[in-house]
Amino acid sequence: MNAMAEPEISAALLLRAYQVGLFPMAESRDDPRIFWLSPEARGVLPLDGFHLSRSMIRTLKKTRFRASLNTDFAGVVDGCAAREETWINQTIRRLYGELHDWGYAHSLEIYDGEALVGGIYGVAIGQAFFGESMFSRRRDASKMALAWLVAHLRACGFSLFDTQFLTDHLASLGAVEIPRSQYLIRLERALRRPADITARPLPDAHSVVQRITQTS
Repeated sequence: MNAMAEPEISAALLLRAYQVGLFPMAESRDDPRIFWLSPEARGVLPLDGFHLSRSMIRTLKKTRFRASLNTDFAGVVDGCAAREETWINQTIRRLYGELHDWGYAHSLEIYDGEALVGGIYGVAIGQAFFGESMFSRRRDASKMALAWLVAHLRACGFSLFDTQFLTDHLASLGAVEIPRSQYLIRLERALRRPADITARPLPDAHSVVQRITQTS
């Protein structure tokens, strides 16, 4: 992994960094420094290879939860940062807030009634979506957010879902690791092609199950 300390960066520089395979992190919420990362092994989630367990499919079919897009970006970032250890510091909050205002950073929220119980946020450029973080305040809410997002990205014409790293949790859902060189080739291809995450309304839960199970 390559890392380089950078005390201050702009949203414009952050956007450019994504386009060359870099992403930022901080050591902790209280550390103002930002590090650029480019892992030798990159985590990606194939949009046609997302796996849902049978129990999760049943949960989605009967869920009372609902999903929305970009209704509470700051709330999702706050939810992702609300843990003992986090790499989301104030600089990260500011930068992604600016990218959200510019139309590049997006959030998918999961609600139980009026309560925000889960979500995921990331950056969309061309046909690439760069997942940043997700959170859950109810059982399976983050899995629902991810399933909803995968189904929506597929419908909107995306071809690359970058998860940055591969965790056991993401691997159980179909994510894989690819070499950095292969990732950069796929990234360049995705960036050359247009896609719009806001081009279509979010599917309902039944449609999410249909879209995912048709290709799993």
